[in-house]
This record gives sequence, C-alpha cells and structure tokens, in this order.
Amino acid sequence: MVKGSGSVMSLEWFDRISGELQDHLISICDEYGRKGSMVVERGSKHPRIEFYTEADDQERDYFTSVFFDPHNEEFYLETFDPELGQVNRVVLADIEDIVDAVHESFHDYMEENGTDNEYDLNDDALEEHDGAEIYEIDVDWETPEVTAYMKENEVEVTYQFGIVQETGDGVLKRINRIRTANDDLLKDETNFIFSKEEASTIIAMIASHMDKLSEME
Repeated sequence: MVKGSGSVMSLEWFDRISGELQDHLISICDEYGRKGSMVVERGSKHPRIEFYTEADDQERDYFTSVFFDPHNEEFYLETFDPELGQVNRVVLADIEDIVDAVHESFHDYMEENGTDNEYDLNDDALEEHDGAEIYEIDVDWETPEVTAYMKENEVEVTYQFGIVQETGDGVLKRINRIRTANDDLLKDETNFIFSKEEASTIIAMIASHMDKLSEME
C-alpha cells in the first residue's frame, strides 16, 4: 500500500515510490519502456512525478502528472470537469493504482497522437554518427530523472543513476535542457561511469567541500 501511518509516510516514502514506479511501468508495458519517461520534481509544496515522451527534436510532450500530498499522505491525479468548471482530485490508494492510471493515460495519449503502435528496437545496436561508431551499453536505471535545478522556460538540469549490466559500474547521467530566445530546446547529455571504489571517494570529496559551493543562478 502507498498510504502508511505516522512518520512512515514522508518525502522518503515519496522517493521510494517514485524510484520503483518506472520499473513497474516497464514490466507491464513494453511500449512504455521504449517511449515513456518520467521526471521527479520535489521542489514544490506538493511534489510530483511527471510522465512524458520525447520527440526527435528532443521536445518533451507530457501526458500526465502524479502528485503527492504530504499533509494528507496520499498520491493523486488532477482532472478537469468541463461541466462544473473545476479541478477534481482522484486519489490513488496504492502503487498498483498509480501504475494503472499512468498506463491508461499513456495509451490514451498515444492513440490521440496516432503513435500507439509497436516497433523493433535492438538495445545492442551499433550506431554511426558522422563516421564514428558508437556502441550502446545496457544500463539498469535505478532511479528516474530527478530535477536538480529548474528555472521555468529557461533551463532544467536533471540527474539519473544506473548500473552497467556487464561491469556493475555506476553511471550518473546529467541532462541539461536549455530554452533559447527562439523557443528552441537544446539538450546536452553527459554520462559519468565510475566504480564502487571511486564512488566512495567522490562522495567524500564532495561532502568535505559542500560549504564552498555556490548555488546556481
């Protein structure tokens, strides 16, 4: 059950559910696994998990959002009733309800946009870009994209952590999305791969110098 009691339900619980959600969705829907993504926004009064697809031009197209109410200890969707002209809250009692709601919204979105069909994807494909060969590696993403910094309609920085299947090394993916004055979306993605031994050193170095860092502007 998503809803707990006392101090069990907190932002830590929100993080746990959001961390498990992507795997649940991928396990029940191959198409979502290929086309759907999610990003976690913890900075608002009611944290939310936003679900989207990404077009070839790297533009995100959001199809639903799941909110978390810390005070009432519940996840919920917001729907608009055109007859009453008001927004209604649909409470999602457990993770199965969340998965079902997102799954339904995903296929409704795909059908509306005429893209609800199957296609083959070879995860081990060898790609060519400007004469260079790029080998894709298989990564088990342990977290969704988590927003580290966002300035609305200007810039968004997200991070995602995963494990390389073949080696067991860690992967930290950083995506920087910038909205230009011409309303174009620029996406810069970097991946940092490191071992378990390196991870402890990196964490210690950052922790020792946190007070010297400046906030993003």
